Amino acid sequence: MAEGNRVVLIGGHGKVALLAAPKLADRGYAVDSLIRNPEHAADIKAAGAKPVVLDIESAEVDQLAEAFTGASAIVFSAGAGGGNEQRTRAVDYEAAVRSMKAAKQAGVDRFVMVSYSRALVDVDNLDPSNSFYPYAKAKHDADAFLRGTDLDYTILGPGALTLEPASKHVVLADEAGNLKDSDADGEGMQTSRENVAEVITHVVANNAARRTTVNFYDGKMPIVEAIL
Repeated sequence: MAEGNRVVLIGGHGKVALLAAPKLADRGYAVDSLIRNPEHAADIKAAGAKPVVLDIESAEVDQLAEAFTGASAIVFSAGAGGGNEQRTRAVDYEAAVRSMKAAKQAGVDRFVMVSYSRALVDVDNLDPSNSFYPYAKAKHDADAFLRGTDLDYTILGPGALTLEPASKHVVLADEAGNLKDSDADGEGMQTSRENVAEVITHVVANNAARRTTVNFYDGKMPIVEAIL
């Protein structure tokens, strides 16, 4: 496998990344999945990826850059999982920013960020005492930092994640995560995790949606037509 066909998945043992790995492999990519817990290595291998044990919460830019060197794309699909404000900030923002800096240092321009559909606006609408606020703030700030880089980025904003199988069909939302009245075919403003994996694979393999944010839910338009 040529180095240029290697994708690094950050947050490799997450549900979305485990679904994305075999899809990327099927498209001809070698996949390195970064994991914190070496006990997860078997799951990574079963998904068709190579496990790379590296804790992004503590890894420095140089360590991340070493893991990224020679890749064609980085996909940030990590998350602290909520519940701890400090760790949420450490993973969803600080580790994300170090990953962006590392990508630049390693000469990897393509960077796909898995965010969520209301990341741009929730910080202005939520009370800071709301338990969801630290996550919203971390994702908002990470996305904003990415937009300020010269990386060839795509920010993906799915809705409430489900375990439904991929339909490979979506509906696009605006920058605030809202649907137009004419697009009321969004299925409850939810997004199948496997559809997120399909979208990741699509934007990486087709170099689609460059330097833009794509907010989307499960819908009726084929991904390949909706996201160019």
